Amino acid sequence: MALRPFMLVALVCLPLALAPAVHAGTKASCTFDTFDAPSGYTFNDVEGIADDGTVVGQLVNNQTQALVGFMRDQNGNFTIYTAPKSNMTWLYQQNATGTSSGSYMDTKSKLHGFTLVNENFVEVDYPGAANTWIFGVNHVGSLTGSYGGAGSVNGFLLVNGNYTNVAYPKGAVTYPMAVNDNNAIVGSSVTGAVSSGFLWQNGNFTTINYPKSKYGTALTGINNAGTIVGNRISADNAFAFLYINGTFESIVYDGAKFETVGGINNNGVVSGQIFFTQTNTEGFTATCK
Repeated sequence: MALRPFMLVALVCLPLALAPAVHAGTKASCTFDTFDAPSGYTFNDVEGIADDGTVVGQLVNNQTQALVGFMRDQNGNFTIYTAPKSNMTWLYQQNATGTSSGSYMDTKSKLHGFTLVNENFVEVDYPGAANTWIFGVNHVGSLTGSYGGAGSVNGFLLVNGNYTNVAYPKGAVTYPMAVNDNNAIVGSSVTGAVSSGFLWQNGNFTTINYPKSKYGTALTGINNAGTIVGNRISADNAFAFLYINGTFESIVYDGAKFETVGGINNNGVVSGQIFFTQTNTEGFTATCK
């Protein structure tokens, strides 16, 4: 199962007073392109997709069980990436200029964020924090991430070297997963066993939760048109959806046990992972309407 942040914390929705009316929709009409992991590897996470079709995420080395990042270009070519002096590497998003955002665990089990462009690695650590995660990057280089340690993890927006805190009210853990060019952020907050999805912009939170989802909602992507993607969480599975104009539309691949979605680009193409079983998976991109 993919190890997104909302899966790493034990996942009842906690709606804010300003939560909008939402409507459970039907199945979206999607055209899928699927792809396998490169030889010798298995997908752990299939995350974001850039406007040029590059997909990023994380692989498991089948021999060593090492967790490494990957970039897959629109022609199907994979680039495997391991951050310097890391035990684990994650890639979450890539913007139009080719800047990838990610996180890594060092040899002392401390977490750091980073950006990567043309093999230029830049570490990002929130000042004074025990751990730092970097998740999202937009086309002008704004970053989203989280910082903290056991029991308390807050989010942030990083613009031109300046940090703005993004801390969901009453949430023990805040993960701002993606940011568009208007600095609108989507992500999730985890309290106890449940994840709550949110949209944040200019300091204001709006809760977005899939109706009747037992363990809540995790939002993973937003494009410049404001289309949001995410996953509703049920036991150890998650199910992908689009959120457009207050309506949820499920992303369903026929024959799969379930699907997860990691991102959406400005062309409306989504990226994610199809699970036929817990160990038999494929990556996908899809255009949905």
